[in-house]
Amino acid sequence: MTDGLVDHEVSSLTSVGGNERLTSITGAALFVLLGLIGITVLQVRALLPEHLLLGFLLIPPLGLKMLSTGYRFVRYYAGDRLYRHAGPPRLLLRLIAPIVVLSTLALFVTGLELWAFGLRFGSVWVAAHKLSFVIWLPFILIHAFSYFDKSADAVAAELSGQAKSGSGAFARRSLLVGSLVAGVVLALASLAYASPFVYFGGG
Repeated sequence: MTDGLVDHEVSSLTSVGGNERLTSITGAALFVLLGLIGITVLQVRALLPEHLLLGFLLIPPLGLKMLSTGYRFVRYYAGDRLYRHAGPPRLLLRLIAPIVVLSTLALFVTGLELWAFGLRFGSVWVAAHKLSFVIWLPFILIHAFSYFDKSADAVAAELSGQAKSGSGAFARRSLLVGSLVAGVVLALASLAYASPFVYFGGG
């Protein structure tokens, strides 16, 4: 009985609707977290510790979002009938998707390098981090606001109980909560390391 329930949850999760709902609720969580880290950017000199902690907290849910969208991408271009029938995202979102992914990776890689090594390998990493942010910001805003209504509807359905347990709701919520818990653990674990990075420069 338990195995059958687990199999059903996984099957529902990997269905077109389940995958879309997981992507939407994860996107909603990221919208909030990115908003918070955006506040720290406005005063990054004073809020650098908070900026770093939020950066670590973001990594697991961001990874979950990329996995869910990547799964849909693979299923669609592999010719899965149901995913092909659901269709691709709008053309604009497909065109900017590689920029969103690559600039996001660049932003976090350069940020992690600065956290780990400070300016040991030169201030070029600060410039690279800033450049990644400048490229990333307009495209992530287009992406986020294009899916805002869908994410809001998905969260409302989850909170109102419209998403029944048999529709993969438990698996979706478990993955999202698990990613957030992992983010908190990662952020707290980062405190054990005394980062050599000290912000300098204007802004």
